[in-house]
Amino acid sequence: MNSIASLQDSLQIELKNILSYWEDNTIDNLHGGFIGHIDYPDIKQHKMNKGIILNSRILWSFSAAANHYKNDKYAAICKRSYNYLKQYFNDEIFGGVFWEVDYLGTPTNRRKQVYAQAFTIYALSEYYLFSKDEEVKNWAITLFNLIEEKSFDSKDNGYIEAFAENWDAIEDMRLSEKDENYAKTMNTHLHILEAYTTFYKIHPEKQVKDALINLITLFTDKFLSKDFHFHLFFDEKWNLKSSVYSYGHDVETAWLLIEAAKVINEPLLLTKIEQIAVKVVDRFIEVAMDEQAGTKNCIDLTTGIVDTDRHWWPQAEAMVGIFYVYKITEDEKYHELVLRIWDFIDKNVIDHTHGEWLGVIDENGNHDPKNEKVGMWKCPYHNSRACIQIVAI
Repeated sequence: MNSIASLQDSLQIELKNILSYWEDNTIDNLHGGFIGHIDYPDIKQHKMNKGIILNSRILWSFSAAANHYKNDKYAAICKRSYNYLKQYFNDEIFGGVFWEVDYLGTPTNRRKQVYAQAFTIYALSEYYLFSKDEEVKNWAITLFNLIEEKSFDSKDNGYIEAFAENWDAIEDMRLSEKDENYAKTMNTHLHILEAYTTFYKIHPEKQVKDALINLITLFTDKFLSKDFHFHLFFDEKWNLKSSVYSYGHDVETAWLLIEAAKVINEPLLLTKIEQIAVKVVDRFIEVAMDEQAGTKNCIDLTTGIVDTDRHWWPQAEAMVGIFYVYKITEDEKYHELVLRIWDFIDKNVIDHTHGEWLGVIDENGNHDPKNEKVGMWKCPYHNSRACIQIVAI
C-alpha cells in the first residue's frame, strides 16, 4: 500500500467488518439491547452488567456509519440502541444517565459521571443528524443544560468530574479504578469538547459556541504542557495533581481540538489550534511510537516507567491525528507514517480470525486471551471513527 487512496479503500472494508462484528455478535436477543461482555474469542456473558459508555458508543458508531453511508442500512440497530438508552439508562427523576445497569436493565450504579452525560450527548447528536427525530435532539439539549447547570464551575472554570444520583457532591469521583480521584480531568473535558462539537451542529446556539471556545481555551491554557503533552488531573483550583501522560489521549486531543475550532468557524483560533496540533503530534511521534509504528500506552514522569502495552484505541487515534497533521502540512513523512500505522494495526491488532480488534497486545505483539472482546470500555467507537474520519476528510 503506497497511497492514501489505497488506505481509504482498505478502511472502507474495515469499517464494514467492524460494524458487521457488532451487528452479528452483540445484539442481546434474550434481555434486550446489547450484550454487556464478550470474552475472547467469542464467549458471550449474557448476565454481565451493561455500561452507559459501551451502549452510548454503540449508538454513536452506528449513527455515524449511517451518516457516512447516507442510507438506512443501520436504522434498526440505531433505533434499538436509542430505545435501550432511553428506557434503562435515562434517570427520569433527577435527570442525566446512570453509569451501569444489570443485564435486565435495573440500575446498579446510579452515579452521574459527567463523562457519561457528555458521551450520551455525543451519541444523541450523531443520531439526530441521521434520524431528525426531535425527541432525540431535545434529550441532548436537556443533558447539555444539566452539565452546564450542575457540573460547570462558574468560580474557577472547568467541569467537575462526577456527582451522586441526585447531583449532590461525592468524595470518590473516579471514572475508573486506574484513575486519580480529582475534581477536574483532561479525559472528561476532552469528551465534553467532543460532544459539544457535534451538538453544535444540531443546536448552533451562542451558549454552546461559548462553551466550546472556553473548552478549547482550557486545553491550550490549562491542560497543555510545556513539552506538548496534556496533563491529566487537577484539583478544583487547577493545581496539577498528576505525573502521567497518556499518549493516546495526546494524539486524540490534537485532532478533536481542530474539529471543535472548525465547527464554530473561528479561523484565527483554528490556525492557532492547528499549529499546536502539529507540535503535539510531532512530540507524540518522537516518544510514543515504536519502530513498528505501534503506540505505547503512557509514561509516568515521576518514576520514568513507560507502559509499553499497545491498546487498540491509541492505534486508531494515532492514525487519525497524524493524518490530520498530514492534511495541514502536506509533509510526506506524515503520509508515510499513517500508512505504517495501518500496516501495524492490520498485522497485529485486527483479529482476522474472530473479528473486531484485540483489546491489548504487549510490546512483542502477544495477546492475552483474558482481555475481553466486548466490555464496559471495549467498544466500536475508536476504530470505526478512525475509518470514517480518514475516508471522509
